[in-house]
Order: sequence, then structure tokens, then C-alpha cells
Amino acid sequence: MSSVVSAQGVDLGEYRPKFDPPDAHSIPDTPFGEAVKRGQAIFLKTPQNAPNFVGNNMNCVSCHMDAGRRKDASPLWAAYVLYPAYRAKNEHVNTLAERLQGCFTYSMNGQKPPAEDQVIVDLESYMYWLARGAPTGVVLEGQGFKRLPEPAQKPDYVRGEKVYAQNCVLCHGADGQGQSVNGHMVFPALWGDQSYNWGAGMQSIPTAAAFIKANMPLGHGNTLSDQDAWDVAYYMNGHDRPQDPRFNGSVEETQKKYHDAKTDLYGQKINGKVLGADSVPHGGRLRKDAS
Repeated sequence: MSSVVSAQGVDLGEYRPKFDPPDAHSIPDTPFGEAVKRGQAIFLKTPQNAPNFVGNNMNCVSCHMDAGRRKDASPLWAAYVLYPAYRAKNEHVNTLAERLQGCFTYSMNGQKPPAEDQVIVDLESYMYWLARGAPTGVVLEGQGFKRLPEPAQKPDYVRGEKVYAQNCVLCHGADGQGQSVNGHMVFPALWGDQSYNWGAGMQSIPTAAAFIKANMPLGHGNTLSDQDAWDVAYYMNGHDRPQDPRFNGSVEETQKKYHDAKTDLYGQKINGKVLGADSVPHGGRLRKDAS
């Protein structure tokens, strides 16, 4: 395990405190508890409960598993204790509200709620409740996604396609568009108009590979090899998705400014197509609803 540094810059060595969130059924029957319950509902069924800010069919729980409780699936309780924090993505110190706004902008392909909006207040309340009793400013065990070592072989689209066919098609479909039940997305779209956009963290292959390794196939996390996780992450992100909200009209310029990592496929040619060149505009469903 590599050395861990707290949000305040204190070197914690390899120590990561363990923490377990409160029982899911222990939300209090109080006015604050009502806010927590609303936040949980937003988290589980985001388009239905925050329709003015979501541009796709994904839910917060699509990436933060088990209602934001599961370790190594970017649990909410581990994130709550690390904010405010500096983020290189936007090059300034972010409040927790701003971090949540970013999730709506990128992962949900929507628009950010005002910091004082009830949606943000309720989500913050839910996160606060999940983190009750946790130490602040400390990287907890299970925080974020556990990064994988560099792959033995360069991630490969063809190998990834085979891994996808063997392990992912049942839930996410051969076309990667997921499955919904009664209008509620149960298994999220992995690419296309209803998926996260090119600015979301999951479009980074290392991030996607780490998430996949720990959590997929559903209920059978840590059964894929590291190489398989890298390969299928490459395959998944080797498809087009909604445009990066920071798009300035030029794929080349946007790529150079925001997507210059070797593990970022935006602006790269895959199967004869430059990813991002024909992406649907940012906003998705919100844009359609407004038209």
C-alpha cells in the first residue's frame, strides 16, 4: 500500500482508519431525518427526484454502489470527511456542494443545482448521516476506487470486447445501453446518449478499471483479472458518449486542454471514428425537454 496523505497534507503512511456507516434503517424520524431520507431517494432514483438537473437516465448509485455505502465504490461517507479540498480538475478548493454540482454536470450529464437548492442540501444531509462518527480530514479504508497496478499489456479494445461479451452483456446489453424497469434505470448505459459524458471521472480508463475490478460483474467483484478490468474499461470508453461540458467547439483543443492523458480516449480514433467529434451536445434529456 502506498503512503496516504490526509486532506490537510499530513502524511499518514499506510494507515487508513476503518469505518462502517450507520445501519440503513436507523435514519431518525426527525426533520433532519426527513432531509436524509430525501437525499437517499435522490441518490437512488436521481432522474425522478432531481429531474431539473439530470440529463441522462443514470442514478448516483450507478457508480456509488449499495446506496453509497460500499467500500472501494467511492462511498459517500469516505468522501464527506475530505471536503473542502483542492481539486486539480478545476484548480481550486471545492466545497462539498461544488463537488456534488460537478457530479450533476458530468456524470449525470445535466446542470448543477444552486448550492442552496434543496437537492444539494438533502444530498449533503445524507452524506453527513452516513459519515456520522467518522474522523474528518482522513483517508478512510475503502475510500474512492482502489487503483490498479499498471497492466502487463496495453489495454486492448478487441480483448475488452471479449471480456464484455462474457461478463457484462447480461446486464448492460450488447449495445451498452443498460436496462430499465418501469422507467427506472436498473443497469446503467455504459456509452451513448444516456451515459455519463466525456467530462465524467469514469471516462478515465484507470478509474473505470479500478471500479470494474472491485465491483463487477455485479455481486462478483474482484473475480476479473487486472488485465481483463483494464481491457474492458478500454472497450467501454472506446465508444462515444455525450460531449464534454467544457467543449469549446474544437475536439482537438478540448482534447489538449482536458484529455491529454494517454489513458483518455477523447479525441482518439477508434474503429475509424474520432471520439468526441460526433458526440451529442451536453445536456441530453434537459436539452430535449427545453426544446
